[in-house]
Amino acid sequence: MDNQIIPFNKPFVVGKELFYIAQAVMNGGIAGDGQFTRLCQQWLESNLGCSKALLTHSCTAALEMAAILADIGPGDEVIMPSFTFVSTANAFVLRGAVPVFVDVRADTLNLDERLVEAAITEKTKAIVAVHYAGQPCDMDTLLQLCEKHGLMLIEDAAQAILAREKTRALGTIGHLGCLSFHETKNVISGEGGALLINDPKLIERAEVIWQKGTNRKAFSRGEVSKYTWVDVGSSFLPSELTAAFLYAQLEQGETINTHRRALYEAYYHSLSALQADGFVRLPRTEGGKPANAHIFYLLMRNNQERGELIEYLREKGIYAVFHYVPLHDSPAGLRFSRCVGDLPVTQEISACLVRLPLYSDMSIEQVGRVCAAIFQFFAGARQA
Repeated sequence: MDNQIIPFNKPFVVGKELFYIAQAVMNGGIAGDGQFTRLCQQWLESNLGCSKALLTHSCTAALEMAAILADIGPGDEVIMPSFTFVSTANAFVLRGAVPVFVDVRADTLNLDERLVEAAITEKTKAIVAVHYAGQPCDMDTLLQLCEKHGLMLIEDAAQAILAREKTRALGTIGHLGCLSFHETKNVISGEGGALLINDPKLIERAEVIWQKGTNRKAFSRGEVSKYTWVDVGSSFLPSELTAAFLYAQLEQGETINTHRRALYEAYYHSLSALQADGFVRLPRTEGGKPANAHIFYLLMRNNQERGELIEYLREKGIYAVFHYVPLHDSPAGLRFSRCVGDLPVTQEISACLVRLPLYSDMSIEQVGRVCAAIFQFFAGARQA
């Protein structure tokens, strides 16, 4: 058992996924916008508290819909962190906009709200708040800036399903929110996502964009006698098979997150001694309690030590990984974006962050094995 490989991530089922998929097939239609799509959307609206939820085939698709709804066009600027996944920027570059990268905070690894206002110009149209590891950005400050400057606030909540800032679910605070159900996330459907529409004025157009630029939703409700092409759009819907799988996961979402929090807290309390000795930095969450335990990471002292730890763990059958390479100095980032400052925190974090295994089928005993291996890695240095 001690020699069993501990993967970085492992897709999982919670019970009813295959049953619901069979139901979808027996219902006689497996294209998008069927029974299970509607059940998922109703679940999100009820449990998160948004005005409207639309399932998408990915979080990337949700971000692309958000860019259209924000009327992003050539020459516009959109403020965001560089420490994020490429889709955060690509969605706006596809509309001809310029991502404007601002540094992140050293504590949350989220967009540093104190630096945002200096990045706003007459070309700025939106701010994208990325909730890294499911931990909330300072949404109140960002909302105030958007109101002051007439900007749209879009939440990239890909990692934040069922995470909250006080009483508000992440993804429901800005004008639009984007979720991911990729197999690496807490709640999964293989690929998948959702757009949360929090400004009711955007719902009608969102439905049109979602349905390939047609008013098909209005037609299905009997509001028009036939449907036709009325706006830009694309095929953003997932299939009913994806929605059926997802609905089974959503039903168990809180249970999934409760278990992940237990794993996270086991990591946190076990590895606190290494932080006290100055060998690593742990995520800064109040009392070691995360919002939804999407990621547990260590910040190593330097890039070389990070690489050595990842290799050491792999030799023991434990798969840890680094995370984002900053977008601002990537080949595409150099072509399409601009930066505000040198982004020193982004550079430091990206060079020394290591993500430890954390998945829903993982056990507390496996967390103990990972922690024991990490202590063995630092054993000589701690004794010195």
